[in-house]
Amino acid sequence: VQLVESGGGLVQPGGSLRLSCSGTGFPFMFYGVSYYRQAPGKERELVATIDGFGRGTHYADSAKGRFTISRDTAQNTVVLQMNNLKFDDTAVYYCKSAVSDDAWGQGTQVTVSS
Repeated sequence: VQLVESGGGLVQPGGSLRLSCSGTGFPFMFYGVSYYRQAPGKERELVATIDGFGRGTHYADSAKGRFTISRDTAQNTVVLQMNNLKFDDTAVYYCKSAVSDDAWGQGTQVTVSS
């Protein structure tokens, strides 16, 4: 089981970023995928979840209206589209599959700065 993330980077407030997560070694689309984030000195927090086969989505209050999680079945990935980014969104973002407790991506840095 392996999860690989891509995307992230440096963006100004109000900008957008797109994170992608792909899974190998298991039927990736069968299982729910969540994005978490961890800012310096803070605990890891759940940002968004998409159910297996994209049946449903769930968002933290901080993400509602700005972030969208979706599945790209052609690319076999889960995408987190982040719009109207704020300073407080700065963190390392991780994707996690529900296939197992330790199915985490390597993390990708998102920095919102002017």
